[in-house]
Amino acid sequence: MRKYSDFPSCPIATFTMLMGNKWKLMIIRDLINGETFFGDLKRDLTGISHKVLTENLRALEDDGLIHRTVHEGKVVRVSYGMTEFGMTLAPIYSAIANWGTEYKKHFYGQDI
Repeated sequence: MRKYSDFPSCPIATFTMLMGNKWKLMIIRDLINGETFFGDLKRDLTGISHKVLTENLRALEDDGLIHRTVHEGKVVRVSYGMTEFGMTLAPIYSAIANWGTEYKKHFYGQDI
């Protein structure tokens, strides 16, 4: 986990530092809906490489927003889910989704 001194004083900059890229935003979008296996995330996130998905999942886990669960069996499977604090992002994501819908309605007259 990062040290407190690693973060900027601006809360918006802190959010940007943690979310940082489109992949993290989309990973969180998927995990807010429930725990998901690595392979399912990879399939859903069209265009993401195995390496980039792994790096982003590790970063989100290190920052305390998601957790990782190893499921033992003949084939070991790994799933990811939101931490309790990570779930505090849910209303923010809902607001962003609403804003995106309203933007498309305003400028294009419809949901796209």
